[in-house]
Amino acid sequence: MKVGLICPYNIFRGGGVQEYVLGIRDGLTAAGHQAWVITPQPRGYKGPKIPGIIMLGGSAPIRAFHTYAQVSASVDIDKLEEALRTYKFDILHFHEPWVPMLSRQILGKSEAINIGTFHAAMSERRASRTIERVITPYTRPLLKHLDILTAVSPVATNYVKSLTARKIYIIPNGIDLKKYQPETPHSPEESSKTIFYIGRLEKRKAVDQLLKAFSIIQKYDDRYHLKIAGDGPQRTELAELSKDLKLKNVEFLGQIDEPEKIRLLQTSDVFCSPALYGESFGIVLLEAMAAGCVIVAGANAGYESVLSGTGQLSLANPKDNKEFARKLMIMATNQAIRKVWLDWAEAEVKHYSYDNIVNKYLMLYKLAYDKRHNN
Repeated sequence: MKVGLICPYNIFRGGGVQEYVLGIRDGLTAAGHQAWVITPQPRGYKGPKIPGIIMLGGSAPIRAFHTYAQVSASVDIDKLEEALRTYKFDILHFHEPWVPMLSRQILGKSEAINIGTFHAAMSERRASRTIERVITPYTRPLLKHLDILTAVSPVATNYVKSLTARKIYIIPNGIDLKKYQPETPHSPEESSKTIFYIGRLEKRKAVDQLLKAFSIIQKYDDRYHLKIAGDGPQRTELAELSKDLKLKNVEFLGQIDEPEKIRLLQTSDVFCSPALYGESFGIVLLEAMAAGCVIVAGANAGYESVLSGTGQLSLANPKDNKEFARKLMIMATNQAIRKVWLDWAEAEVKHYSYDNIVNKYLMLYKLAYDKRHNN
């Protein structure tokens, strides 16, 4: 089977959707299929062609769904038509098909079976409602070209459900378990405790609430260290807040590479992601689970879809700084609770291995193929 995976974001910048698309491509290839990622060419890119990646058109930065991204801004129609003729895809799998403009151009010329996967979470906030009004006239006509609709979580179905009554299949995000699993389990030290955060430094991520909770922790216990990785519009503001709170043992690491992220997940006592809203799933939660790092996370709908059952022990309200601080300390030090949680995470995260996720998509591909060719 020949599969084209359309990613409207700059594939070289990293991010949840990009990592997911690359993981699906690798999983399909390992299963004996031919798969390529179709993505916009980054602005100024002069590098060579990359096996498994087809670059069409150019990209430009936009802000949407609570964050910034490099998305397709132009498409060379001649190159698009040439690619479709050359590769003769059986399946074209569109990730975030609402994002201009790569998906629309391809769908208009596709003779393959078209699958759409929605990743983003809409919220009830004014900015999200405004974006929704803007993109709906663009998105609604695309749906008739998609043979099957999927989403990575129930939260990610909210927007598309407002546009259609069709069935939406839930296939969650996946993870390469081997990439994150430590060779030896982390042995917590009594002399120090590390809390680790990685993500954009922006309002919805609530890193300010993490700093406030950390100030409470330091009043009771000076063993704790807080490591904050990532960048964003609140970077300077958060550094100033740390100074105002007179915090010790707080490090702003800036952007870190993948090996360093994995090392910190494997060696920290708690991974904390206090996001208040705008999370459709939370791949980084799977990464922490696979790395054997206990989680404390904001109780938003996207995170709740991952941290179910025993995983609910991780959920907290970051705005309640005292309770948030108490949760962080319990999850960092209570060995009985940690063991119960880690046993749950080790079993639960296996459901999200790319082998399982790819098999789910292959079943849908076959369903769509049989439906088209039996009619």
